[in-house]
Amino acid sequence: MSPIPTAPALPEPTPEEQALSQRLTELIRTEIARAGGAIPFSRFMELALYAPELGYYSAGKHKFGAAGDFVTAPELGPVFAQCLARQCAQILGTLHHGDMLEAGAGSGALAVQLLLELERLGQLPAHYFILEISSALRARQQALFADQAAHLLEHVHWLDNLPPAGFRGIVLGNELLDAMPVECFRVGTDGIEQLQIGWEENRFVWRETRANDALRDRVTALGLPQGYVSEIGFAAEGWVRSVADILEQGVLLLVDYGFPRSEFYHPQRATGTLMCHYRHHAHDDPLLLVGLQDITVHVDFTAIATAGTESGLSLLGYASQALFLLGCGLDEIGARASADARAQLTLANEIKKLTLPHEMGELFKVVAFGRGIDIPLTGFRLQNRRGRL
Repeated sequence: MSPIPTAPALPEPTPEEQALSQRLTELIRTEIARAGGAIPFSRFMELALYAPELGYYSAGKHKFGAAGDFVTAPELGPVFAQCLARQCAQILGTLHHGDMLEAGAGSGALAVQLLLELERLGQLPAHYFILEISSALRARQQALFADQAAHLLEHVHWLDNLPPAGFRGIVLGNELLDAMPVECFRVGTDGIEQLQIGWEENRFVWRETRANDALRDRVTALGLPQGYVSEIGFAAEGWVRSVADILEQGVLLLVDYGFPRSEFYHPQRATGTLMCHYRHHAHDDPLLLVGLQDITVHVDFTAIATAGTESGLSLLGYASQALFLLGCGLDEIGARASADARAQLTLANEIKKLTLPHEMGELFKVVAFGRGIDIPLTGFRLQNRRGRL
């Protein structure tokens, strides 16, 4: 029985997309068969997004911007990066030099815009590392730098894994955690069920099995009613712990959409937060268009805060994106606008998208963790909701 409603009509994939999706479908079907008929949703999501050369983020499909499936803040224009650069400049100045590491850099727009603004502010990092597992996205990022900021390429280095312990600087993730695989669960009549994926009648289907101890204990502690369906982001929590292991001094700065736990597991979200994006159509069926659509979940920021603090990091701040950007001088950046009327309109629309509550302003949050940093971060000077986590 699926916990997800049927998706609406979606644009027809091209023959090339259909062929890629079929290859990925066969790969997942083979793993399901080897596993005895079903795999955890977390493994399905991992393969759908990251299977080498076939997964959504591993293949060459255009994903970001107007020509892709969805738009992230850096794709709207440079304002987001220019605000973020001011926060990064404060941290780098406190460290008296340091490195930056961006995990999952997408099109590369944020990296390019950030470095250009940090150069203007006189606070370029010693190195700008990009952790990118997709060769297609890595090539796109390199091409964007060559086109828009070739003189900064000497600062940029691409990585396959997190660097070793001893990192000093800023680790940055923008819309990173929402794309990490999650465990799906249902509160059943006989206990907590793990939701799995099987294959039946030529399509992927939902299956249920008894939850393992870790999932059962976590869900039981939430006190949810029978029939409640949702997700646990063990992978995102593990990634935060991995960053804590390598961070000698500096800040982990994360921007994503989500809620504190009290809001994440709200009665109105009794069917979970899974969401898919395909050619700017949003729907909630992850079993369609395998490899061709993004699969995301909202972030439980309480779980992320716990993972960070239990790993020895200090929780420095938690705020809405709107008030974080304002704290970083959004009003001053807006005042730098060109006198050209069309440019001013474009800038105004960009700022509205970033800050209005019904756009990205309230749903998106910024959370920061630190080690060896004892200054108030400028981005949280107008709002710091860390007490709500």
